[in-house]
This record gives sequence, structure tokens and C-alpha cells, in this order.
Amino acid sequence: MPGGSAARPQLIRVMNEQLVLAHIRAAGELSRADVARVSGLAKNTVSQALTNLERARLVRTSGVRKGVPGPQAVLYEVNPEAGFVLGLDVGSHFLRGALADLTGSVRARTTLQAKDLDGSATVAQLADLAGMLCAEAGVKLSEVGQTVLGSPGIYDPDRDALKLTGGRPGWDEPTVLRELRATFGDTLVLENDIDAAALAEQAHGHGREVESFAFVSVGTGIGMGLVIGGRLHRGAHGAAGEIGFLPAPAASPSAGVSPSAGASPSAGDASAVGADAEAGSDAGADAEAEDARRRGRLEVVAAAPGVVEAARRAGLTDAVSARTIFAAAAAGDPLAAAVVSAEAVLVADAICAIVAVADPDLVVLGGGIGQAAGFLDRVSDHVRAHAPVLPTLRVSALGDDAVVDGCLAAAGERLWQRLTDEMAPA
Repeated sequence: MPGGSAARPQLIRVMNEQLVLAHIRAAGELSRADVARVSGLAKNTVSQALTNLERARLVRTSGVRKGVPGPQAVLYEVNPEAGFVLGLDVGSHFLRGALADLTGSVRARTTLQAKDLDGSATVAQLADLAGMLCAEAGVKLSEVGQTVLGSPGIYDPDRDALKLTGGRPGWDEPTVLRELRATFGDTLVLENDIDAAALAEQAHGHGREVESFAFVSVGTGIGMGLVIGGRLHRGAHGAAGEIGFLPAPAASPSAGVSPSAGASPSAGDASAVGADAEAGSDAGADAEAEDARRRGRLEVVAAAPGVVEAARRAGLTDAVSARTIFAAAAAGDPLAAAVVSAEAVLVADAICAIVAVADPDLVVLGGGIGQAAGFLDRVSDHVRAHAPVLPTLRVSALGDDAVVDGCLAAAGERLWQRLTDEMAPA
């Protein structure tokens, strides 16, 4: 080209090898002839690229193609042993993890009960979890090429620490990141846990079908992962998706329950909300305000602890968890049903705000509350009545390992990019 220079032969060779590798990865396994056909490269060029990729242990032979006339063609696949990735999830009640090879095949998966520990002790427990996974997979931790940790909160570069961590003890201390890097190496990446779940939905769930979607998780906390144009949207400060900080009533109302029955006011009675004597003393109100500043107003009233508090205010004195409240509602308890309906309104209002701002093709509900039987129908009714447009609403089909699977997907892409980048000449 005018003003430029011809590409060096070494660079052309690497580009050919990267192209061959990408086609094999996409197809799963290909013969030499297959690669030449899909890549447009000459057969001798493909043969040389495959020889170099085999020497680098990035591909290996996987057998021969059978059942076709003529000589049996040797098939090539990505070498799973070329690299390993680790995905970890720091949850409120459990620490989950999995280890996968370069092809994405999971070699080990396990879960530990999360102990009520400070930040340093949690890092030590994560190290134990990683050790268990490596032992099960027969892989040394030093052989793991990429670790992605799903965690509540976002990275604060000014402090080199996490913030908005939802009150996990000591998890926002700067020492935590230093200890995590010392344990898992410089390639460690921290990913917001709900963003990671959105990546899992994109890779394995309903998100495969669309270019833009919102993954809204409602459980022990509330958060959103937003994918726009096929890419995770993080925002200028990494806080895109922190919908727990959306405005919400000062106390989760119990819509439709008569105050005379010992319940809190309806969702529409804004003057009564916050004036209710059961909201506690001034000290209690101050504590709630501080909790809202730390976790977000919507999360305080609409996450699982807020649902339990709303149920108790409604007169359900035996309400011990959101799960039991939803079960009581399903069994026909009118007070529990009113609490669930009020929760659906809070979640639907948040979705309406998301739709008005981002207009995604799809909204996926996840988390223990978001995936509860019948909850989507209640949410949909309110969204249909109030949103400017109606996206498709679906319940996530992913289970408890959604965050881990999203971390594995992100780790696999990072490791793959690094391996292919390393092929390029200096």
C-alpha cells in the first residue's frame, strides 16, 4: 500500500496460524482440507500452520473422520491442556468455584459454606477452595493461566480496593486485593458478580438469542448486568447495573393488606410509609438510612432481608426467609401473597426504569426471588401496565453456579486472547 511497507513473512505466518486456530476453535474439530476450505488458505500453508500449532501445544489430533469414502482424514482440535482457568464466586452464604480447561470443559466444581469472616480470612478460604479444585482436577495452581473472581461491588482505583460490596465484613479493605493478587497472581481479574452472571446468561442462557439484554438478579441482594450490542456495559465508573441504588419507599410496603389486620400501609400510601410506628425509633430510622447509603434504597427494601421485614410488618410473625414467605403465598396465605405482590411491584418499577433508559430486547430475572415460581407473572403484569415499551421477560434457566460460569467464560476469553497475542512476533 502507498506509504506503507510489506508485511514481514513472520507476521504473515503468525496471522495464518491465528486464523487456523480460530477456525478450529469455532468448529470444534477440522481436517486439513476443512481448514483450507473455510479459511481460503492454500493446503501447504494450512499444513505448515498446523505443524507449528502442534509444536506449540495449542492444537492436537483428535482422531480420524470415519464413515466417508476415501482416505480417512486426520482431525485437529484445540488442545485442552494448553491452559486452565479458574472461576470463583464470593456469595453471601456460599463460596463457589470451578476449574476449566482451554476448551471450556469443567474439570472440577465445588461449593463451600461461607464463614462470617473478615476480608483476609475470606481470602484464605478462597485459597482453600482453589486448592480443592486444583487437587480434584490434577492441576497445580501455578498452571492456572487466568482467574476471574465474581464479587459484589466495583473496583475503586483511587483506593485500589472494592467499594459498594454490600456490607461483607472487611471486603472493601485495600489489603484484600493485595492478598488476592498474592494468592492468585497478577492475572487475577475481579468481576462484579451480577455482571458475571450476565456473561453466563449470554454464553449459556437466553442471552444467546439477542444482542441487548438486562440480567436482573433479586435475591440476598439486587443487581443488574447489562449487555448492549453483544458487549457487557460497565459504565464510566464501573457502576452500571447497581440498581440497588434506585429510589424506593423507606420501608417495603405490603400492598393490599389492610392496616387493621396489623399490616403496613399499601404501596400507594406514601405518607404512611416511614411514619409507621413499626419502622422503629429515630435510632432505627438512622440505621436504616445508613444501610441505604451503604447498600442502596431498593436493595434494603426489596432484597430478601427486606421481604422478610415487610412480612413481619404485615403480621407474619413466623416469616424467617423469603423462601418461606413465597411458599406461604403459593399455599394461599393472603398476607404472604400481599407481600409477594408488593415485592413484584418494586422489582417491576426497577425494570420499567431499565426499559426507559436502555430499552433492551430482553430482561432476564435471576436470583432466588427472581426465579421463584409465579413471580415473573406478577412482575410482567406491572411492567406491561407502566413501561413505555415491553421487552421480552424471561426467568433465567441458569442455577446457583451462574456467577462461576460467567467467571469461567470471561477467564477463558482472556486466556485465549493472551495465548494468541503471544504468538505474534516481538
